[in-house]
Amino acid sequence: MNDKYESPLSQRYASEYMLRLFSRDTRTKTWRRLWIALARAEHELGLPVTEEQIKDLEAHIDDIDYDAADEYERKFRHDVMAHVHAYGDAAPSAAGIIHLGATSCYVTDNADLIIYRDGLSYIRRELLTVIKNLSVFADKYKSTPTLGYTHYQPAQLVTVGKRATLWMQDFVSDLEELDFVIDNMKFLGCRGTTGTEASFCDLYDGDTEKIDRMNRMIADEFGFEKIFDVSGQTYPRKADSRILNVLSSIAQSAYRMANDIRLLQHDRQVEEPFEKSQIGSSAMAYKRNPMRCERICSLSRYLMADAANAAMTASTQWLERTLDDSANRRISLPEGFLCADAVLRLASNVTDGMNVNEKIVEAEVRKYLPFIATENLMMEGVKRGGDRQVLHEIIRECSMAATAKMKNGEGCDLLYELSRRPEFGMTEAEMEAALEPSLYIGRCPEQVGAYLHKLAPMLEGVGESSAEINV
Repeated sequence: MNDKYESPLSQRYASEYMLRLFSRDTRTKTWRRLWIALARAEHELGLPVTEEQIKDLEAHIDDIDYDAADEYERKFRHDVMAHVHAYGDAAPSAAGIIHLGATSCYVTDNADLIIYRDGLSYIRRELLTVIKNLSVFADKYKSTPTLGYTHYQPAQLVTVGKRATLWMQDFVSDLEELDFVIDNMKFLGCRGTTGTEASFCDLYDGDTEKIDRMNRMIADEFGFEKIFDVSGQTYPRKADSRILNVLSSIAQSAYRMANDIRLLQHDRQVEEPFEKSQIGSSAMAYKRNPMRCERICSLSRYLMADAANAAMTASTQWLERTLDDSANRRISLPEGFLCADAVLRLASNVTDGMNVNEKIVEAEVRKYLPFIATENLMMEGVKRGGDRQVLHEIIRECSMAATAKMKNGEGCDLLYELSRRPEFGMTEAEMEAALEPSLYIGRCPEQVGAYLHKLAPMLEGVGESSAEINV
């Protein structure tokens, strides 16, 4: 296969589960299960379908001659009819009743809905693992002061764990959206060529109650509580848009987290996992690149763009059916699922093994703490009789001078300069006593603890992951 193109998602990134789920084998067997469900319902509702024919279909569900199906498709130029004939060859007694009353979208669309639902359930488990990993990390570092950044400029202190809850909250929001999508997935059923169920009106001699019972029986067999109230030949393509939107939302959160980690790794504060024999650069052997986080960002960018496919498809459906959705959906939906799977596998790996270089984090805090402490020093100076506006101007002047020295490679002597000003009424030692990082992290530990307590019931039974990444 080295002389033919293979999708990197299947070759390098996606899990075995997701590759099997979107395989030709799973799709074909799901079509056959749908044909069996239809035959079983038709038999129970009085149509001329026998138990022996159903048993013949059940006995040959895995007996798939793909070469024969391919030959039939070359002949008929129709993939569903190719498989109807191939299945009939395997189960000859039932050949004449396969697909009775149905149109192609009965198997293609319902199979897609079944596969997408199972894929979303798997994505949900992966997402929960990432959230659980982050909860463990946040709890461990909930009280570890670190320099906060606004506009990527040094700001007030936060904690390493509090920052991780920001990433968590994004993923939890995705989980809520994902649960909504899963809970509101609907089954198409067997609705006919334009969604009118006209063929079944004929088969059941106008007994519409039997049609409803048939659709309910098939939906129940595949675990769907809800069925679309109305449809054309296909299920509404808005459903695809909803699915790719939630996968895109997960990608947005993963990108945000991975990009933050890349920034922090630049300063050596936080680092993604790095194996003992891993090579960071082919030329610069000393390098330790954030390759996993870079890959998360790269794949997430693709997934966010992929979501536009479903929106364009949903908006251009003509009347009861057009086929210009088919080729696009064959690519955009499976690739979207495989990409989301890859992103979450990487995110699971990163969040399970993140390393915090606490000495570097502390050094960065210490470097900027004199500036951060100036507001507290100003308040203390006022308590000792100083004028707030005068003290503010002194701090501004001294801060600008100290910053200029830092930019010139010199040490920061801000507290020394401030202690020389009698307006503060404080010695340098008294000012140094104010430089305790824990005094400047606000409610971070409390906020982390409260958030993790709130999420604890949701995360019960979720194990931390150490997902292995091949490349």
